[in-house]
Amino acid sequence: MNEDKNKQLFLSLIYSFQMQTMMQLGKLANPMSGKIERELEGAQVTIDMLDMLKEKSANNISDDEKRFLEQVIADLKLNFVEEKAKGPSDAPADEIEEKNDTAEEKKEEAKD
Repeated sequence: MNEDKNKQLFLSLIYSFQMQTMMQLGKLANPMSGKIERELEGAQVTIDMLDMLKEKSANNISDDEKRFLEQVIADLKLNFVEEKAKGPSDAPADEIEEKNDTAEEKKEEAKD
C-alpha cells in the first residue's frame, strides 16, 4: 500500500512541475492572476530540475514512472524550444500588454 501511495505522490510531483513549466512557457494561464505570462528562464530551471530528478531516481522508480517522467521532460523541452524561437511579437498578448504598461509607468516616474 505504501508503494502505491508513493507512486501516486511521485506522479503528482512530476505533474505539478509539468503544469508549472507550462505556465512559465506561456502555454497556460496563471491561476492566481488569470494572465498568460512567459518566463523562459524559470521554465529552463524547472526542466533542469526534472532532468536532475530523473537522474537521481533512475534505479528507484518503476518503468511506468520512468516513462511518464521521460515523456513529460521531452514534451516540455519541445515546448521550450518552440517558445524560445518566438520573438517578442509572438509573445502572448497579456505579456506584451504588461511590458507596455511597465514601460509607460517607468516613463511617468522619470517625468516626476
